[in-house]
Amino acid sequence: MSGLHRSISSTPTAGSVNVDQAKTEFHELSRQLTQGTVTGDNERGIQSAPTCASVDLEKGHDTSDSEQPFDLREYLTSSNDANEAAGIKHKHVGVIWEDLHVDVIGGSNFKLHVRTVEVSPIQSTTRLSFVDESWQFWLTPFFKLNSAISSHLPSRIKKVATSTILHRSSGLLEPGQMCLVLGTPGSGCNTFLKAIANEREGFYHVGGDIQYAGIDAQEMAKTYKGELVYNAEDDIHIPTLTVGQTMNFALSTKTPGPKGRLPGVSRSAFNVSVKNMLLKMLNMSHTENTLVGDSFVRGVSGGERKRVSIAEMMTTRARVQCWDNSSRGLDASTALDFARSLRIMTDVLGQTTFATLYQAGEGIYELFDKVMVMDQGHTVYFGPPDQARAYFEQLGYRSLLRQSTADYLTGCTDPNERQFAPGRSEADVPSTPTALEAAFRSSDLARDVDDQLAKFKIRMETEKADQDAFRAASPYTLGLKDQVIALTRRQFQMRLQDKFQIYNSYGFMTMPVQMLGRPITKKQTGYGFYRPAAVQIANVLADMPFSATRILIYDIIIYFMSHLDRSAGRFFTIFRTIGLFCSNYHTAFRVAVSIFPNLILYAGYMIPVSQMKRWLFWISYINPVNYAWSALMKNEFQTLNLTCDGAYIVPHNAGNITKYPAELGPNQVCTLFGAKSASAIVPGRDYVKIGYDLMDFVVLVVFLLFFWFTQTVVIEIFPQLVWSGGISFFAKETSETKKLNEELKARKEQKAEEERLEKIRAMDGIKRKKDLGDFTDRRVFTWERVNYHVPVGGGSLQLLNNVYGYVKPGTLTALMGASGAGKTTCLDVLAQRKNIGVVSGDIFVDGRPLDANFARGTAYAEQMDVHEGNATVREAMRFSAYLRQPFHVPKEEKDAYVEDMIELLELQDLSEAVIWSLDVEARKRLTIGVELASKPELLLFLDEPTSGLDAQSAWNLVRFLRKLADSGQAILCTIHQPSSLLFESFDRLLLLGRGGNTIYFGDIGEDSQVMREYFARNGAKCPSNVNPAEYMLEAIGAGITPRIGDRDWKDIWLDSPEFARTRADIEEIKRKSLAHDRFVDTNPSAYATPLWYQVKLVVARNALSLWRSPAYIFTRLFSHLIVSLMVSLPFLQLGNSTRDLQYRVFGIFWVIVLPGLVIPQLEPIFLMNRGVFIREASSRIYSPYVFAVGQLLGEIPYSVVCAIIYWALMVYPMHFGQGSAGTNGTGFQLLVVLITELFAVSLGQLIASITPSIQIAALFTPPIQIVLSNMCGVTIPYPALITFWRSWLYQLDPFTRMLGAMLSTELHGLKITCKPDEFAVFNPPSGQTCAAWAGDFVNAVSGYIDNPNDTAGCRYCQYAVGDEFFLPLNIKYNHRWRDVGIFFCFFVFNFVATIIASRYLRFARR
Repeated sequence: MSGLHRSISSTPTAGSVNVDQAKTEFHELSRQLTQGTVTGDNERGIQSAPTCASVDLEKGHDTSDSEQPFDLREYLTSSNDANEAAGIKHKHVGVIWEDLHVDVIGGSNFKLHVRTVEVSPIQSTTRLSFVDESWQFWLTPFFKLNSAISSHLPSRIKKVATSTILHRSSGLLEPGQMCLVLGTPGSGCNTFLKAIANEREGFYHVGGDIQYAGIDAQEMAKTYKGELVYNAEDDIHIPTLTVGQTMNFALSTKTPGPKGRLPGVSRSAFNVSVKNMLLKMLNMSHTENTLVGDSFVRGVSGGERKRVSIAEMMTTRARVQCWDNSSRGLDASTALDFARSLRIMTDVLGQTTFATLYQAGEGIYELFDKVMVMDQGHTVYFGPPDQARAYFEQLGYRSLLRQSTADYLTGCTDPNERQFAPGRSEADVPSTPTALEAAFRSSDLARDVDDQLAKFKIRMETEKADQDAFRAASPYTLGLKDQVIALTRRQFQMRLQDKFQIYNSYGFMTMPVQMLGRPITKKQTGYGFYRPAAVQIANVLADMPFSATRILIYDIIIYFMSHLDRSAGRFFTIFRTIGLFCSNYHTAFRVAVSIFPNLILYAGYMIPVSQMKRWLFWISYINPVNYAWSALMKNEFQTLNLTCDGAYIVPHNAGNITKYPAELGPNQVCTLFGAKSASAIVPGRDYVKIGYDLMDFVVLVVFLLFFWFTQTVVIEIFPQLVWSGGISFFAKETSETKKLNEELKARKEQKAEEERLEKIRAMDGIKRKKDLGDFTDRRVFTWERVNYHVPVGGGSLQLLNNVYGYVKPGTLTALMGASGAGKTTCLDVLAQRKNIGVVSGDIFVDGRPLDANFARGTAYAEQMDVHEGNATVREAMRFSAYLRQPFHVPKEEKDAYVEDMIELLELQDLSEAVIWSLDVEARKRLTIGVELASKPELLLFLDEPTSGLDAQSAWNLVRFLRKLADSGQAILCTIHQPSSLLFESFDRLLLLGRGGNTIYFGDIGEDSQVMREYFARNGAKCPSNVNPAEYMLEAIGAGITPRIGDRDWKDIWLDSPEFARTRADIEEIKRKSLAHDRFVDTNPSAYATPLWYQVKLVVARNALSLWRSPAYIFTRLFSHLIVSLMVSLPFLQLGNSTRDLQYRVFGIFWVIVLPGLVIPQLEPIFLMNRGVFIREASSRIYSPYVFAVGQLLGEIPYSVVCAIIYWALMVYPMHFGQGSAGTNGTGFQLLVVLITELFAVSLGQLIASITPSIQIAALFTPPIQIVLSNMCGVTIPYPALITFWRSWLYQLDPFTRMLGAMLSTELHGLKITCKPDEFAVFNPPSGQTCAAWAGDFVNAVSGYIDNPNDTAGCRYCQYAVGDEFFLPLNIKYNHRWRDVGIFFCFFVFNFVATIIASRYLRFARR
């Protein structure tokens, strides 16, 4: 173990840092910091973080002569000594828990069922769950209000069925101690960490007493929550920020005040120093200027992103830290460095650290002060790590020498893994969780814990220093003002670095985009970085400059192109509202569509306030748009004078008629609002005053301030709910699946003994003999001189450098290396998954170039777990088996193989769980299962298959891979943190160093002897008691430890006989393969199954996914129902007046809103499904044409229902069908609405198919909607359209056909009878009747004279029949069927275009 603690030793030994020299350097650094502050140059005394140019990527550390290997212990010790000398003390928090237990909702055998149209969430009752969605949506405000009130009232006991997932336990962890929590998946490790960290969301009840330095959990949560932090397994970051910016923000919110820093050290200097320390500690200095990235934004590697999460939480300086499997995704060397860093920080800073780590090696295990072993929520051991193995051996469990202690302890709680000592059995060894817990409680170790707990409680009660230190401090390092400043700065960085998002904001801001930041806000508020209210205030401040420019551009276009009044004082108007009450996008969308129609209808334009229903007009008074509209109208018209001429004069000349005066005469009337008798000039003030009921602009400003204030209060009071997992939802069992699950359960018990015996043989070193000669008929995969370059700013970057290797049938090859060395990149290149950059070299199968069916003959379990979220585990694996195994294989055989895979991956209890509710570990196992279900005939690629799995699950998986290889399968997989036992299961190793350089390729050998000899021959001798997989990474300098030797390992490899032998082996493999006269398919098929079969399965899966998405379905139905209802209410039972004619037109015109309702809901669904398809298409599972067809067909049934709902609430309340078409016309209207719905679906899918993301899709939707609405010949009447647009865009506008068909059907033959206030009243010349004076005008234009024989007070009505309204708009009743046919053709075009786009546009850059 000599190499294990090299970097944490304080004694000057080989490879360590001289303590005295380090202290001298630190004090010099402190002096420079002080001088820098005094001189006003805060950062002059600090070395900046190394840039990419100054970092040797192969060595993993800076090559500058001034840099020494970084020693964290010496750095922190020196810093701590200086702090103490300056009077700065650390707060120390010991944690005690007594009778701690956690309950969740649900009794025994309880399952939460996924919602469908049939199944309610808790019980399998047959009722419509979108009815549940409905009443929950309407009653949610009352529930929240009741929750807010009841939280301040005495609690009432409610009888709810619960299950205990963490049973009563007691213990303590003193300041400066570390506790390792071990257990199998589901044992309660995650629950224990969350309870200690006060992360109680999702638990029904957390009982018992937890105290932190004598302060109870309630007070800590309320006042000091930033001192208790929990690092979740998932990495949640802002992808468009760099690593350095992410660190800078975290540090800016956690920098201590002047009393918490050394004298003379400024805030910025302190931040730079700590940032550089963390980056060096985690070996990440070279990534400082690289984007963090995510699954969609290219950035740092997965292992480096995990280190960003670690560094971010370390900046909190929290006294109690809980790390949940935070070594996931890290290579063995980096994981050990991480654990060492925790040890050092805990020792020096006096922190209290809890951690659960899967596959913890012996070097990591020995760093902890205490270990806790859990079994199904029971604490079965808590005490010193060095006594744990002996304790379980004393209970009667067999000691397995080749097994790491952590693996052994976890195995003792696993019925499938544990071994009893000779002569012992379950009869006399405690083996159930309850028995193990009872055995521990009766042990001396438990009594020691009780004694320590009692003494520590007394000490906390008598020594109040730590409590006083806590209570003297705020949970937030910064005040609200500084939090807002830090957040505003970050918002600007995000926006300026995400150029596209800026452009997107000038088009349209969508609710899906706005809600993406909620997980980050939840995490960082939990870290105590800032108050939730600070986020809202910062968003407003950061958005102001961008909003101002958006409004400026909008106003310039509108004001100048429309020739509005150009007075500068009336140029700028702005208001903005955001709702934060909603917990998810669907709820927010429902609220939006409930409000949107009312904002438009009751703004005073479509319906003047005086004409609104008396029981609805009040809406206008609480409508901000009403005040905005009023202010804009007043702003524009107050200085204008309108001239009454042309068509606004009645009667006037038309056609060949010339008898009427050209200007307003005494026998004519002006029809403009506000016109006065005998005056052709109408003042704008009179026009607005009479036409509209205006309010003051100040009210609008009050609304704006009110909404801003409401946002700030709401985000502070109501938590922004984020799904955090931990609870699985299940599909209801059918008779078939119930029978299969029972069989799986029985098989699980039968195979337990076989698995135990197999591991015993492995522990004892008994190896199965392999004869690769049995697989000479199988094809061999080889690669030579493989290089890979990707474009970067200013040139290209090489990620792989002349990589050689091969995978033979019957062998299991490991691909290993440091985080960021290019392991996943190499796997992607070999699996032909890269579509950007340049790949060079030769990749052959049997010495021949890859053919079209290569992807179908391989399987690739990728690092990112991308699946159809609404499918169950069994359904996902069956889908893969049905479409990827040969079509001639019987379905029963495929089903049986899937059951084997479920059993292998230990997913029996989750076979009916829906995928979106699975935890990280279960999703990883499913990803592997989906690929294994395909039974690849050529090669199986796996990217970190054991990452995130516990030791037993990892062993079972590798054991199965070993079985597959022994049966002839060729396997290549990357692997992290393998135990020595796992490592020896592999036949061959490809080891990569930084820069994608080969360090070693060759056999591993018995007990890793071949690989050990290679490294020993070159100066790196692995001790016999050290895991060779960990040692070799340390030897090449993969972590922060310097490499062994003066020569670069990549150069050693290139000069080695092993490299020459590898090249010779590849040539020999190619020669022998080409000599074999194997069948070569000259017309390989890209897919294993015919097209019709693909369509059948894909459509069925998509339909089932939508069936299990009641929130989405209800949102679609609700949006159609509420919009149609809200539009119909002000237009109830329309009559035959001119105004009612206009209202009928308005009612029909609202149908063009349907695409605006459907498209924003469809685009996210389509794009998420396309993400799944891209992953599946890489394996040639089904055709892109099938994907597009499946997406459309799945939506059609719900589109029909939506169309019927909208139509029914439109035609009957508004009393349609009063024209010549009658009730048959209303049926025709249903056809048009249905085609409109289908058109909206197809248009939304087309937009999504030609765009790479929801942000870009959001850019297309508004302009398309606006253009189609404006150019259809109704918004802008056909005669008023500019000839250019009328000649082509009007004809190509689908809404032209839709409105033409609907308006002509409804208005044809509709008799119009004006109401008294709708007549234009004028007096004819003396001696003439009304008919004699205006008859020619009426005949030439339209309408009728109500009193043709009168000689005074002639009453003219503009329309006599509905046809007179739509004929001038180029709409004809006899063209309605033609228009419907053309409209349907637009739908067909969208559908075909979507299919083509799905085939050629993937937007999958990797």
